[in-house]
Amino acid sequence: MATEVLTKQALNRALLARQMLLSRQAASVSEVLERLLGLQAQEAAPPFIGLWTRIEGFQRDDLLRLLRDRAVVRATLLRGTLHLVSAPDYLAFRSTFQPMFDAALKAVLRDRTSGVDVAVLVGSGRRLFVEEPRTFTKMRAALIDLFPGGDERAMGYTVRMRVPLVSTPDDSKWGFGGDPEFHDAATWLGRAPGPEPRAEELVLRYLAAFGPAAAVDVQAWSGVGGAREVLNALRPRLQTFRDERKRELFDLPDAPRPAAETPVPVRFLPGFDNVILGHADRSRIIDDAHRPKVTTKNLQVLPTFLVDGFVAGTWKISGAGAKAKLTLSPFGPMTAAAKAQLSKEGKELMRFVEPDASKPAIEFAAA
Repeated sequence: MATEVLTKQALNRALLARQMLLSRQAASVSEVLERLLGLQAQEAAPPFIGLWTRIEGFQRDDLLRLLRDRAVVRATLLRGTLHLVSAPDYLAFRSTFQPMFDAALKAVLRDRTSGVDVAVLVGSGRRLFVEEPRTFTKMRAALIDLFPGGDERAMGYTVRMRVPLVSTPDDSKWGFGGDPEFHDAATWLGRAPGPEPRAEELVLRYLAAFGPAAAVDVQAWSGVGGAREVLNALRPRLQTFRDERKRELFDLPDAPRPAAETPVPVRFLPGFDNVILGHADRSRIIDDAHRPKVTTKNLQVLPTFLVDGFVAGTWKISGAGAKAKLTLSPFGPMTAAAKAQLSKEGKELMRFVEPDASKPAIEFAAA
C-alpha cells in the first residue's frame, strides 16, 4: 500500500488541532502545559498570552497560582532555553536534556574552565542555590570569591547547565522580573529530577503535540540528538506518512488529523511560541519567505497572528494602560473580513494584556 501524502494544509490543520488553536479548550493550565510539553518562557509574559489564546476563560492568576504552589516551574529545558512546564514533567524529563546541555558547554566554553576542577565547581554552585534563591549575577559573584581568577561567565554557565535550577516567582505582573532568582530544583520541589533519560516518552509526547513530524523536526524542537534512532525503535507503534517534499513523517495512529479544509479562526501568538519553533521545516505554519520577518538577527521571535492557520503578520503592544495600542503589521494585503476578525480578537487580547485600556486602540500598519 502506498504511503499517504499529507499536504502542507493538512499538516497545518493537524498542528493547529493539537496546539488547541482551532478552538479554545475548557482545560486546566496544567493539562495544557502537559499536552504541549511546556511553553517557551525566555521572557515572562509570552506564556500567559500563549495560554490565553488556547484556554477558554484563562486568567492571569490561573498560572500565577500554580507557579506559587510549585505545581508549574520555569526552568531550562528544550533547546537550552527557559520553559514553563508542569513540575511532574520537569522532574521526569530534566535528565533527558543533560547530554544536550553538556554538548552546549563543550561547544561554547571549550577550555575556559581548564583551570578549575569542574566537579568541585558544580558542587559549590549547587550548594549556593540550596542555601537560598539567588540571581545569576549574585551566583557569579559568589563563584569568583570561591574560585579567584576563574572565568566568571564560564563558571556561571557551567553551573547553569549542570545544576537543575528553577526560577522562583515574585510579585511581578507576569510572575518574574527582569533579573529573576533561581533555586535548587530538588529543594524547591521536594525531590530531585529522575536520573534516567526518557527519550522514547519525550518523542511520543512531541508527536502528540506537533506531529506528524520527521526526525529532524524532533531534534529542532528539543535540541536533543538521536531522534532518528528513537523513532526507528518506536516505528512498530507509529503510523508513517510522506509530505509533499517526500520526507518520511511519523505520527501516533490515533492523533487528530482534521480535514485540510477545516475552517480556522484568527489567532494571536506570543513571541517565542513553540508552534512556530517546533519543526525544522516550518512551512506548515509559516511561509519560508516570511521567517526572516519573525526571527530577528538578535534571535528574538516576534509575536505573530494567524489568518487561515498560517502566520500572516506580526503584532506589538506599545504604551500601557489607557494609552496602550495594538499595532498589526501584515505581510501582505488583507481582506476586510480578516481585518474585522483580527480587530475583534485584538480587542480581547488588549483586555487581557492591558485591562486598564478602556478603549483599546488597534491599527494596521501598511503591508
